Amino acid sequence: MKGIPLLLFGCFVAQLRMIHAGISSIIVFGDSSVDPGNNNYMPTIAKSNFQPYGCDFYGKLPTGRFSNGRIATDFISEALGIRPIIPAYLDPHYGVVDFAKGVSFASAGTGYDNITSAIMSVIPLWKQLEYFKEYQNKMMIQFGVAEATKVLSEALYVISLGTNDFIENYYALPLRSLVYSVEEYENFLLVKARNFVTDLYNLGARKISIAGLPPMGCLPLERTKHYFVCIDRYNRVAQEYNVKLQQLVAQLNQDLGGVKLVYSDIYSILFDIIMNPQSFGFEVGEKACCATGRYEMSYLCNKFNPFTCDIANKYVFWDSFHPSEKTNFIVAQHAINTTLAGFL
Repeated sequence: MKGIPLLLFGCFVAQLRMIHAGISSIIVFGDSSVDPGNNNYMPTIAKSNFQPYGCDFYGKLPTGRFSNGRIATDFISEALGIRPIIPAYLDPHYGVVDFAKGVSFASAGTGYDNITSAIMSVIPLWKQLEYFKEYQNKMMIQFGVAEATKVLSEALYVISLGTNDFIENYYALPLRSLVYSVEEYENFLLVKARNFVTDLYNLGARKISIAGLPPMGCLPLERTKHYFVCIDRYNRVAQEYNVKLQQLVAQLNQDLGGVKLVYSDIYSILFDIIMNPQSFGFEVGEKACCATGRYEMSYLCNKFNPFTCDIANKYVFWDSFHPSEKTNFIVAQHAINTTLAGFL
């Protein structure tokens, strides 16, 4: 675990395992922040199953995670005592017995909006839900209805979406922006989020964590476009959306009997890390490790680029869009302290 103090990680593991008894597995929906490799099996350019991705992963393997190592959901899974990684549902090396302990349906490049997923030809959210239904059926065949239902009702469901809807869709293409104001598009996405959570609830989910938007304007890719400073209006949109999402979470907790739905605040911790990297043990917060660290991700972040840094975890970001493994670890730690504690 290069770059992450073992003592710190050990304390984190001990803390998280206190709630393991109440969580049977982790079931993940979302985008590249939580995709462990589903896009490897999709006809898309949104891939990362090549070096130097995975340079700090087990065996230095590029798995399709958009990171130099593990992602936040991997750390949460291990610390809960479940398993050290969460596998991708489309990975043929795993089966339903493996997925009983955790599975990710996430797809890099996707969003709540179907147009967002179409841009990169990745798995739309509705298809992730269809895969989940297929997974449920496999679980019931393998373990029986009673046992499968028990596992699924005790699982932690993680949803991490929304950034691509704005960065890759609304602000990049003249499609939604010609129809919706920013506020209207926020509300459009929130309706999608409400419907998705409700669908999960109707399929048996009872412990659900939904992540807000990160400080989008401070991603290295966006700072490169803006003279290397954060784009304030993007950050304001993220904050406005997050307030509305918190209100939606409160409303759904009232409307859906027996659900435990929590909002996961990604914005605050990531903004703090970016603005004060040295306080968290980083050396660089404004650009990424891979290549020049300004605009490269996916195929532009490759092993032939001579500028990639030697120690990724000195950087807040691995590529121009995605955090380094160390940042993912800190985000996971923050999640347990502020969000998952709600499942105690």
